[in-house]
Amino acid sequence: MMHGYLLSLITFLPLVGAFGLFLLPCGSKSESFAWRVRGVALAVSLLTLVLSLGLYTNFDPSVVGFQFIEKHEWIPSFGIAYHKGVDGISLWFVLLSTLLSPIAMISGFAVKERVRPFMVALLLLETMMIGMFTALDLFLFYVFFEGVLIPMFLIIGIWGGENRIYAAMKFFLYTFLGSVLMLVAIFAMILTAGTSDMTVLTSFPFSKELALWLWLAFFASFAVKTPMWPFHTWLPYAHVEAPTAGSVILAGVLLKMGGYGFIRISLQMLPEASAVFAPLVIALSLVAIVYTSLVALAQTDMKKLIAYSSVAHMGYVTLGIFSGTPEGLEGAMMVMLSHGLVASALFLCVGVVYERLHTREIARFGGVATVMPRYASVAMVFTLAAVGLPGTSGFIGEFLTMQGAWLMDGKIAALAALGIVLGAAYMLWLYRRVFFGVAEKADVKAMPDLTWRELAMFTPLLVLVLWMGLYPTTFRVVFAPTVASIVPVQAHDERPGQEMEDNR
Repeated sequence: MMHGYLLSLITFLPLVGAFGLFLLPCGSKSESFAWRVRGVALAVSLLTLVLSLGLYTNFDPSVVGFQFIEKHEWIPSFGIAYHKGVDGISLWFVLLSTLLSPIAMISGFAVKERVRPFMVALLLLETMMIGMFTALDLFLFYVFFEGVLIPMFLIIGIWGGENRIYAAMKFFLYTFLGSVLMLVAIFAMILTAGTSDMTVLTSFPFSKELALWLWLAFFASFAVKTPMWPFHTWLPYAHVEAPTAGSVILAGVLLKMGGYGFIRISLQMLPEASAVFAPLVIALSLVAIVYTSLVALAQTDMKKLIAYSSVAHMGYVTLGIFSGTPEGLEGAMMVMLSHGLVASALFLCVGVVYERLHTREIARFGGVATVMPRYASVAMVFTLAAVGLPGTSGFIGEFLTMQGAWLMDGKIAALAALGIVLGAAYMLWLYRRVFFGVAEKADVKAMPDLTWRELAMFTPLLVLVLWMGLYPTTFRVVFAPTVASIVPVQAHDERPGQEMEDNR
């Protein structure tokens, strides 16, 4: 197989699989037909995962720049091309997308109605996610960036909970309205630079005034997608109403699109404007970390609590990205990768008990550890990873982000540290209420422990969460050279107070 077409194959294989599902004989609505649909969809997604591992094994981390490049003319009159490639940053997000997609499909086996459209939506979503992280043309980036809205809108609106229509509409409108401004900014950049090539735009000298307006337009889209406070209000509704598979993809991958956009476009293409607006982003990040952590403490629904914790964790991401330090940006990358694994696993944990009792109310549980010991052990690992316990994936990202914040300003690091304390409070409070104590309710006592299907979902996530915590260099070595090219190392000597010390 030619490496020159590997990215396109990985991107569009799920789309081909989605069309293939429509070719399956549709005369039967039996359970056997539903299992055939599930089997084909899972096989396509697993094959995509295997092929994506070829990116990792053939990737050279010592090369600063894009690899596996594909480029073909598309709309030459506007300088728009089909241009794809991956670097040390985008590679991990591609692998995260191809890993979580089959896990979401296994979780989606619990869906009993309209199985074929559900699996088609997940496959379409996978194509859009991979396409966005591998796009090197700004217009192509926008097509895939917006493309994820359609399948996710359908997943929430059709297979969601009681208020699914409201949640789906709010999700769509928030993200779409922000992206309209991004489209205007993209055309402004194309008309100014004469190209939509992201590798060229990275070094194009935009005027300061135009760069500031462009940055704000992109911020409107990425802030909603991340989501940053106060643009986060769509997220709790979307998570609560979405089926478990939808929450896995939403938390694991879609929230990372905003952070990836901040790095790829805001930092790389508009560095001066990013420096101007960095204090604003840092202030919003700190509010998100502290405020949404306090809101999480007041939740009675497990999914909503984890949703608010996601907003707090993404606050660390934006804090690290705009800290102006290599440590902060590396920390943001580690937090995004860890959160992609841990938040997905936590939503899967909620899905396990929801399938048994059809409720997510924390007060309905208690003593689950005595009834489901394997499930309690798995949930404990992911809870501690969310808290940032050393030895788990959550620790190294928070540590690097805090280091970047400290190099920027000690007071900022102190406020960010408060979020870590609050995070431990609400996650351990949740675990105590659900798993400890005596199982008094009859339906809780009757819950069976994890099935083989559920163990298959959790096992790869468990391995990766511990691997990232114990051997973080495996992940850092891939994106560290790219990070160093984006944020110069001399940022160490530019922290507040350094000039005063030098004058002494």
